[in-house]
Amino acid sequence: MDSLFSMNVALYLSRSIEFLSAAFVFALTAFLILSVILYVKDRTQKKSTILRNYPLIGRFRFLFEKGGEFFRQYFFAMDREELPFNRAQRSWVYRAAKNLDATVAFGSTKDLRQPGAIIFVNCPFPKLEHENAALGPIMIGPYCNKPYSTSSVFNISGMSFGAISKPAVQALSHGAKKAGCWYNTGEGGLSPYHLEGDCDLVFQIGTAKYGVRDQHGQLSDEKLESIARHHQVKMFEIKLSQGAKPGKGGILPGLKVSQEIADIRGIPAGMDSISPNRHVDVNSTTELLDLIEHVRHVTGKPVGFKTVVSSWQWLEELCELICSRGEESAPDFITIDGGDGGTGAAPMSLIDNVGLTLTESLPAVENTLLKYGLRKRIRIIASGKRINPAEVAWALCAGADFITSARGFMFALGCIQALQCNKNTCPTGITTHNRDLQRGLDPANKANRVANYQKNLVKEVSTIAHSCGVSGPRRLHRHHARIVMPDGMSVPLNELQPYPDTAIKLH
Repeated sequence: MDSLFSMNVALYLSRSIEFLSAAFVFALTAFLILSVILYVKDRTQKKSTILRNYPLIGRFRFLFEKGGEFFRQYFFAMDREELPFNRAQRSWVYRAAKNLDATVAFGSTKDLRQPGAIIFVNCPFPKLEHENAALGPIMIGPYCNKPYSTSSVFNISGMSFGAISKPAVQALSHGAKKAGCWYNTGEGGLSPYHLEGDCDLVFQIGTAKYGVRDQHGQLSDEKLESIARHHQVKMFEIKLSQGAKPGKGGILPGLKVSQEIADIRGIPAGMDSISPNRHVDVNSTTELLDLIEHVRHVTGKPVGFKTVVSSWQWLEELCELICSRGEESAPDFITIDGGDGGTGAAPMSLIDNVGLTLTESLPAVENTLLKYGLRKRIRIIASGKRINPAEVAWALCAGADFITSARGFMFALGCIQALQCNKNTCPTGITTHNRDLQRGLDPANKANRVANYQKNLVKEVSTIAHSCGVSGPRRLHRHHARIVMPDGMSVPLNELQPYPDTAIKLH
């Protein structure tokens, strides 16, 4: 019996060795054949100099170049080195979304001498926790039939269904309801997934009028009224420009335009969805105010506009026109976006070079409104890379009534900054319509993370406010923040502005 068993084992091992040997020979032969084919192909092609001069070996350059994105992010980049968001910024959002301890040890890794760094002015007698002031509601749109009042300081910026996936929209909708904040639909129209969470919504009207356009692409009052009848829709935002594409319309690649998205937007399926670079019916401040008044009349709800600011002349003209028409003609709010990129697809030439950052534009816009006595009438919403408590607190100091963020909430959903938002290959299921990739994004779980992130951020902004000696975020003003200059010394934020004595928020 033992002899028979030994023979069987020997036979099995012998056949296994034969099989592995054959497999190795086959693989080696296939490798050599493929190498020869690639060598000939590289040597004879005329598109790539590297491959023509270094056939086969030159392919490793492209492999290493592509792999470098991964290795830099996970192995080589320091906590404060990456752009657009470094590891320290992202890690805070991840911890806040998961309700984990947000404290760190052994001192700051942030270079506090870096020009442009913000330092908050602590008070020798900070407020105690029980002295925290309740975030009372602020009304937007006093001349509307249905003005909007909200207490939420930090809200979800525009992200269209189409640019982001169905489960991402569902998670944001339910998460916004849990957090008590609003959710901007983005320019892609109103989907059932925005509505299902029953959160407050801001409907964005882009240059292509998606969701409220007629068959000719013009604004449809009938569809506008239909959107306004939803009780969840609280305000309308006319998008003039945004950080990702100042001076260019929205871009949604055709591979992301499903039949459902096409029906919601009112466009053909499977074709690139490229918006005009401006509203065809708005070519002056007069026409902008006319459109705002028209939408407000049709909907009965607050109407404002979103823009990246670089020139003050047109803003001065707008304020002068409002003063001549009467303050009831003013936009109910202005959303100011930074010119340093957004979540979606955009030309690098625009992301890198066009539009001022929020650091410069936000205080200047408030100064202009103060100059014309319109600050109390027009609410200011700040957008543009505000994902951590300090950035939100600074925006409040600099003049904002509300802050919105898109990428902060994307990180709360699980975004890993893979930089594939425009390719339909997002590995976290947020910006893809590939159902296999969407499978990992559970809306119920992510809704909780969205709410946790919003609440923990506001809580830490309150902590900064207490350290500055005021009882809550809305009590922060310019004199509570200092900005580091090129010589390494800091100066009060209000000293950099032309109207330091009047630069206060009026609620």
